[in-house]
Amino acid sequence: MDYKTILTVLSNPADAKLAISAAARLARAQDAHLDVLVLGVDRTQMGYSYIGTGAVLMQVGIDRAETDAKALELEARAALAAEGPDLRFSVETVITQLGALTDLVSSRARFADLVVQPRPYGPGASPDAEAVVEAALFDGKAPVLVLPATGLGKYTQPKRIVLAWNQSAEAMVAARRALPFLKCADSVNITVIDPPTQGEERSDPGGMLCQLLTRHGVHAEVSVLARTLPQTCDVLTRHAIDQNADMLVMGAYGHSRLREAILGGTTRYMLERAEIPVLMAH
Repeated sequence: MDYKTILTVLSNPADAKLAISAAARLARAQDAHLDVLVLGVDRTQMGYSYIGTGAVLMQVGIDRAETDAKALELEARAALAAEGPDLRFSVETVITQLGALTDLVSSRARFADLVVQPRPYGPGASPDAEAVVEAALFDGKAPVLVLPATGLGKYTQPKRIVLAWNQSAEAMVAARRALPFLKCADSVNITVIDPPTQGEERSDPGGMLCQLLTRHGVHAEVSVLARTLPQTCDVLTRHAIDQNADMLVMGAYGHSRLREAILGGTTRYMLERAEIPVLMAH
């Protein structure tokens, strides 16, 4: 599978240039079409209202969302124009209420091969960013490439990739969805942290996945690591730095999203702090 339709969803003007620049570079490299979905979000959440004021408040929220969307569309088109005339793209601008955001994003992500989004957490992040990423992952069933503040980095096609492997269904989906990147990489490091002592991979952790990827022409090798730091995400981050990795591939949310939001987890950590692009799938 190649990435022939790449989607980026914009709801924050601060993200427009970063997201479009990265998505455009990938679209050129993959000979793909870039779809840009511009959102104007009506965040009016009325618990109650006095007689005659409800419609007024709703109209104010819609008008504000339309104004924001028009301004964001102008920024998006300016960023696209700067990418040159050879880029194939389309721009769709939609006004949505906050409660309908998930359905809207998932309906577009469902028909994309790859969704490219900035990190949903951190200073300046849009309040809608988390909902957009999760809608694409869970309801759209699309792989999401999450960008750090530095964007794609030096290489459009990553040269060195770390693939986190824990035998889960999420990790398997991520590996399959990342194949266009994995096949072009010079080195793919399948990273297993504290492998289980029971199960079919106990004698050869990561071996079957390595065999599968090698048959696809991927230059893969396996690293088995002990959890020498308090959190798995810390070990994974340090290993990615040691490998000089350009991209990390991992399954998203092995636990419930609520548990990770409250207690933390590898997915949440990477969405907040990763300094290289992270491809996630669920």
